[in-house]
Amino acid sequence: MRKLKFILRMDFKDGQNFVCKSPEDTFALGEAVGLSLRGGEIILLSGGLGAGKTVLTKGILYALEFDTREVTSPSFTLVNLYKTEKFSVYHIDFWRLDDNTDVGAAVGLNEILEDETSVIIIEWSEKLKKISFQNKIIRVSIKGDGEDERSVQIKN
Repeated sequence: MRKLKFILRMDFKDGQNFVCKSPEDTFALGEAVGLSLRGGEIILLSGGLGAGKTVLTKGILYALEFDTREVTSPSFTLVNLYKTEKFSVYHIDFWRLDDNTDVGAAVGLNEILEDETSVIIIEWSEKLKKISFQNKIIRVSIKGDGEDERSVQIKN
C-alpha cells in the first residue's frame, strides 16, 4: 500500500479540515478513512455534483482491499453492495430521489442497518430528513468541484 498523505486521528469530535488539491488527494483521504474503520460505521457524505464523493468512497474501499474498478456511483441503482474481507460495505446514493421522498425507506435503510458490522456510505446524505442511528456516524462534507481544490471536513 502506498504512503498516505493524510493521517487521521480516531477522534473527529471537533472536526478535521483537509484540502484536497487533486482527485488523488481525495482518494488518499478516503483511504485514510477506510483504514480507520472497524465495522458498523455510517459515513454520511455531502457535497455538490462532482465534489468527489465517489472518489472518496473508492479510496475507502481501496483501504479495505476491494477492487476499486468495481466501485461505481449508485446514482441509478441507489444501492451497491461490496463484500470485502473485513465486512460488507453498502454504498447508497440519494441523488435521484425526490426531496419529498422518505429516502431511507426507498432504499431499505432499516434492513441494511440490521447488519451491525457492515459499513454504510451514503452520498447526498443531506436528503435524510431524520437521522437517529445507533451506529458510529462519520460526517464528511466536501466543498468544491471541477478542477478546483476541495475543502473536506470530517467529524462525528
